[in-house]
Amino acid sequence: MKLLENKTALVTGASRGIGKRIALMLAENGANIVFTDLREDDNSKATCEEISAFGVKVSFYASDATNYDDAVRVVEDALKVYGSIDILVNNAGITRDNLLLRMSPQDWDAVLNCNLKSVFNYTKALVPSMMKKRFGSIINISSIVGVNGNAGQGNYAASKAGIIGFTKSIAKEVGSRNIRCNAIAPGYIETEMTGKLDQAVREAWIKNIPLRRAGNPTDVAKTVLYLACDLSDYINGQVLCCDGGLSIC
Repeated sequence: MKLLENKTALVTGASRGIGKRIALMLAENGANIVFTDLREDDNSKATCEEISAFGVKVSFYASDATNYDDAVRVVEDALKVYGSIDILVNNAGITRDNLLLRMSPQDWDAVLNCNLKSVFNYTKALVPSMMKKRFGSIINISSIVGVNGNAGQGNYAASKAGIIGFTKSIAKEVGSRNIRCNAIAPGYIETEMTGKLDQAVREAWIKNIPLRRAGNPTDVAKTVLYLACDLSDYINGQVLCCDGGLSIC
């Protein structure tokens, strides 16, 4: 029996990158997948096809994760289709990096809304059904930047640190209903986003990682799988740093 057989997972921002790899990892282990992204495009269609290849059910919703009503719409429709959603992975996120003196209020708001408010939106929309079933695993994708901070990423760091505080609070609120809430703080992960960094910057990051390599989306997806399945059924309110040891440096 697969680790997530007969389970359904909802993953936000999963048409590409880390979110896509998470959705594929959960599907490979037997979970039906509901995933969202801002719009339907070639990426979302390709992701649907790749998930379906694992023999599970899949549904895609074009959704603005910053909009609470949109989150409610997605959750309500998915519950009608699947009956229950057992796993929520709040992955949607953006960056608008700049030094504080150059950062616009619009870039601050955009990052906080996408990275943090979206976590509130989907968690609030889904928790009532999890409470009714008395089962659920909520996994929020934070960042090592939310743990340590990083110059030029004040908005991103604030949003990811906010996710950690939210995670711990929700873990205390709903733990008695057998609902776990944990966060993952990825370190330097090779993605389309980090691929745009200057080579010297990338090498400097890797030099500071004890394992001396960058992470990849599969590293994060495997951590999500652990928190999603029964292997971690006594893990609650924690922040797992998936960073090759960067956080201890």
